[in-house]
Amino acid sequence: MRKISLKVDIDNPAGFFGPKHVNFYSLQSYFKDIEIIARGNKLIMKGEKKHLDDAVNKIKSLIEIYKTKKYLTSEIIENFMVNLNNNKVDINNTEEVIIIHNKDGKPIKTYTPNQKKIVDFVEKYDLIFITGPAGTGKTYTAIALAVRALKTKQIKRIILSRPAVEAGESLGYLPGNIKEKLDPYLQPLYDAILDMIPAYKLEEYIRDKVIEIAPLAYMRGRTLDNAFVILDEAQNSTIMQLKMFLTRMGKNAKFIITGDITQVDLVDPKKSGMILALKILKNIKEIGFVNLDETDIIRHKLVKEIVKSFNNWNKKIK
Repeated sequence: MRKISLKVDIDNPAGFFGPKHVNFYSLQSYFKDIEIIARGNKLIMKGEKKHLDDAVNKIKSLIEIYKTKKYLTSEIIENFMVNLNNNKVDINNTEEVIIIHNKDGKPIKTYTPNQKKIVDFVEKYDLIFITGPAGTGKTYTAIALAVRALKTKQIKRIILSRPAVEAGESLGYLPGNIKEKLDPYLQPLYDAILDMIPAYKLEEYIRDKVIEIAPLAYMRGRTLDNAFVILDEAQNSTIMQLKMFLTRMGKNAKFIITGDITQVDLVDPKKSGMILALKILKNIKEIGFVNLDETDIIRHKLVKEIVKSFNNWNKKIK
């Protein structure tokens, strides 16, 4: 049994430990093989050498993260520890990337290495496939990047689309005309973009066709130039629909296709266009592929456990 003292060498140790020591308690939960006590600006740790060395290295990295960000939360600690334990993060490359600021002036940023990868890939590729479960921020991140491209005048318009397939519900049974039937289904796209653009401005953009939110079928026969185009829920498209969509790409266009291949709502899930396209196009070097998983989930912490449990259950029944 060894005992060491690690100095939290920052101007505001209380900020590192968090209000009511919430960050400190989060740290304790990840180092159960050692005893950790906070005293002023020091951490007193007791345990075996290998466990102490591991804790010191990780906590030093978190201190550096705090110095860069000027703040630390239990969510940041959780994402850092989980991704590090899964060999998905470089200790020296954990900095979040601010994409844009939302309509209230708050930064919209990446929280995990895979989300940062999406940002990096947009600079490198014109076509990106993003797969991942609910809550990983794949659609939200993609839309934030589209809004940034519009604001910086890299493109002239944004087009957001989804295949018109309901999860267990037929559109034909919904009340109203075709627009009234489709608007509730497209609502998640409106919700995301309304977080970044004020409602009055969005109405103006939609009226002037700077921003278009439409079902996948409306893309047929078009050439999409100078546009940032996002196809959401692509796992619910057929391979012919997806081929049609991909061949709409015009000059100076960015295409992002997002979907959760574990949640296919087609009658025959094996006919998911996204699943087939990932196989067909995997060897094209000019296409970027980002695969998010439960470690990238940024919703309520229960969502991670729910996704993980379903994944484990699926593995058992296969």
